Amino acid sequence: MSMQNKPQMVDAVMFFSEHGGVCKQMFFTEFEALLDGMVNMPEFADQQVRAAYLMINPRLLIRSVVFFYLDFDEKGAPDNGWNIPLQHLAEKSGRGPDMGAGPIRLACRSQCPVSWHQMHLWDPSLAPGQNDLVTLRDTVKANQLGLLIEDDSGQSVVAERLQMVSDDKWYSPDPALEEAQKVAEKLNQEQRLKAAQLIKQQRLRIGSLSLQHEEELAKLKLASEKHREVIEAKMALVQKALAQQKELNADLKRQLAEQAASFQSSREKMTEQLRTLQTNGRSEIDLMRAQFDTEMQAKIASAVVEYKEQIAIRDVELAYRQELDGKLQQEIERLNSEREQLTGQSGDQILERLSNLGMVFVVYHPGAGHLTVALQDIARYQENPLAYAASKCFVSEEQYRQWLAHYQQPACEALLANGQRCAIRIDRVDAPSRFKLGDSNCCARHKDAERMRTLG
Repeated sequence: MSMQNKPQMVDAVMFFSEHGGVCKQMFFTEFEALLDGMVNMPEFADQQVRAAYLMINPRLLIRSVVFFYLDFDEKGAPDNGWNIPLQHLAEKSGRGPDMGAGPIRLACRSQCPVSWHQMHLWDPSLAPGQNDLVTLRDTVKANQLGLLIEDDSGQSVVAERLQMVSDDKWYSPDPALEEAQKVAEKLNQEQRLKAAQLIKQQRLRIGSLSLQHEEELAKLKLASEKHREVIEAKMALVQKALAQQKELNADLKRQLAEQAASFQSSREKMTEQLRTLQTNGRSEIDLMRAQFDTEMQAKIASAVVEYKEQIAIRDVELAYRQELDGKLQQEIERLNSEREQLTGQSGDQILERLSNLGMVFVVYHPGAGHLTVALQDIARYQENPLAYAASKCFVSEEQYRQWLAHYQQPACEALLANGQRCAIRIDRVDAPSRFKLGDSNCCARHKDAERMRTLG
């Protein structure tokens, strides 16, 4: 066997299934590649998996174990914030049970050398038939990872094969006896060590069970407290509803008693009245009938008088309305006559009549001032007032319109590069005949630009 193929201590990681058995095993280098994101494990997607880090010697015996949790996301990639120093924990952890090569180094929740990593570790089950350490030992012995094995040719001494000398030779200097005593003492020491390891293993199991018991007890206490709070809240609501119901029942009883007393009093009064009516019934009925007839006759007479007065008032109002209608009819006839006289006269005749009376028609237009419109020009002025004013200013109608816009708002109308007007205040040209488009309605800068463009 060459030096390259010599068996060495191997680091491995094994994953536990939900049912307790080992479902996946890999070398620690492969586990580091998994943590670096080079590979994923879709079978563990969106789960928290129990895993164990192992240090295995060349004889396929476990020397160190670290039980830890590892979270996977929905794609099967491990938590990128996971940073538990497995090798450091395996080297610094306390002693565990003997798994064939002496006491192992064991790191778990109840035995963790670094306190802030304790929450990320878990305690193995040591129950008979479900012992996680035995499961790891058997899995390592199966050697599915294909580890190189070192031959163990050494022979150990079996305790049953040891022989003791006879009693008569105990006190004689016999080398064989001394050697047997040494072997027996060594065997006794080994048995003590195994017993100590067994006790420590049982203490570890007891600690693990105590921790599980405390967690279950805390959960039960929390659930009991919540249940007690819910029960107390329900009892408070029931007691409140009961008190309200008792108060309501007392109010109803009081109301019923009052109503019963009132009904009894009313019934007694009604009985007394009925007896009185039965005694004096006929005479009272005759008296009431006579009184009713008298009152009815008086009401009828009063109503007849009132209606007669209303009819007289209506007759006077009707006569007044007839007289008013006659006057209105005469006024309508007079107005119709005047309308017919005015309709026979035309508009020109009216204007001519007004002109003959000395009336003058004067209008005002900017630039032209007050203009006197002759009688023969009134029709032309009505058709287009701006054209009439432009002719009086000796300019065209278009030039007069442009000048009028400049006169009303003297600002530069040149367009800038952004499409908006310059709008700088400029001097107003008072006469339409002196207004020149592109010069009079532009500022000095745009006048020069317009002049250069025209010359070019």
